[in-house]
This record gives sequence, C-alpha cells and structure tokens, in this order.
Amino acid sequence: MVSEIRKRLLESAEDGYRTFTAGLLPGTENILGVRLPNLRKIAREIAKSEWRAYVESADTLYYEETMLQGIVIGYAKAEAEEKLELARLFIPRINNWGVCDSFCSGLKFTSKNLGLVWDFILPYAASTEEFESRFAFVMMLNYYVNEEYIGKVLLSASRPASNRYYAVVAAAWTLSICYVRFPEKTLPVIKDESMDDQLRRMAIRKIIESRQVPDSAKELVRMLRKK
Repeated sequence: MVSEIRKRLLESAEDGYRTFTAGLLPGTENILGVRLPNLRKIAREIAKSEWRAYVESADTLYYEETMLQGIVIGYAKAEAEEKLELARLFIPRINNWGVCDSFCSGLKFTSKNLGLVWDFILPYAASTEEFESRFAFVMMLNYYVNEEYIGKVLLSASRPASNRYYAVVAAAWTLSICYVRFPEKTLPVIKDESMDDQLRRMAIRKIIESRQVPDSAKELVRMLRKK
C-alpha cells in the first residue's frame, strides 16, 4: 500500500505548490507539493480500507506521507483508546508545525472524550521536545478552551516546559484564544511577572492581531507590552 500511495502523491505533486509550502515550513525536507484537498481525498479512501497498515508504517520519506498518516488517523473509524495509541505512535514523527496542526485539527473524537484525551496530552505539555509540546498546546486551543478546562489550560500554557520556538508560539497562541473567550480569567495570567518574557510578548502580539478582540481590549493589552 505504501508504494501505491507514494505513486499517487508523486503524480499529484506541483512544483509551484512545493515552493510555496517550503516557504511556510523552513527546514522541512522532501516536500512534494501536494495540495491539502488532494491529501484529504486520498486519506478518506485509505480510511475505508486497510488503514492500520498505512498509519503504522514508518516509511515516510516525504512530508506529505507523514501528513497523510496523521489525516488518516483522524478519519479512521476506531475506538478512542485505539486512536490515542495510534497518536502515541505518530507524535514522534512530527517535525514541523504543518503536520502537527493538521493532525490536531483532525482528532475530532476529542470533543466526546475530553477527560480521556486530556490525560493523554498532559505529559506532552510537560515535554521539553518542541513538537511534543506544540502538539499538547494545539490540542488545548482546539478543544479545551471552555468553562470546564480554562483554569487548567491557563496553568499549562503560561508555563511551557519547552523553550523552543514552535512550542512557545503554540503556548502563546493558546493564551490568545483563552483571552478571546475568557478575558477576565486570562488577563491576570498575562500580567503575572513570573511569566517568561518571550512568551508574554508573543501572547500579547497574537491578542493584538486577533480580529475577535475589541480595540478597547487590545489597548489594555498594549499597555502591558509597554510596561
């Protein structure tokens, strides 16, 4: 199956789109240039067949092959526990934000299994590995910025264990989503002087850039940046 899927990906590759994708993912190698709708179409087909053999394969020469594995896990019909086991296998293969964020957005079963998945992602939030940490925070901002989990999310996102760039960016992004939905609970966290300066600056920048935050609230956050 792996060789057949690789052939389809090679046939779907576009030089111009490869250049565009490479510009978004600096340092990522072996990009073919296959558009996301094509990847999703292939993933749906795989999910209807012997998908386990594909997602368990470590033969991921190309960026799109890794991306495709993650998408298939999201589409596959399996119990929550099996999906988490597949995620455990897949996460070490994540080496860029594109694969990470696409994978997280596809794990929609999380919405019906919040407690189970929360326990699964917490160790990754405490990881010093860049993309393990990012995985946890992107999962949080996608599924856990709600009344039940806001306190736990703020606690984790305000103190990421990894200081690597894409991990810190994800933590800041999470804090900005927290501010959009729960400004009164999030503002004291951003004001806390014990927060890492780089994280605070990134969170403030993302809040200011958000179209969902009123101008008056943005001005209040700008004042924190000046301080």
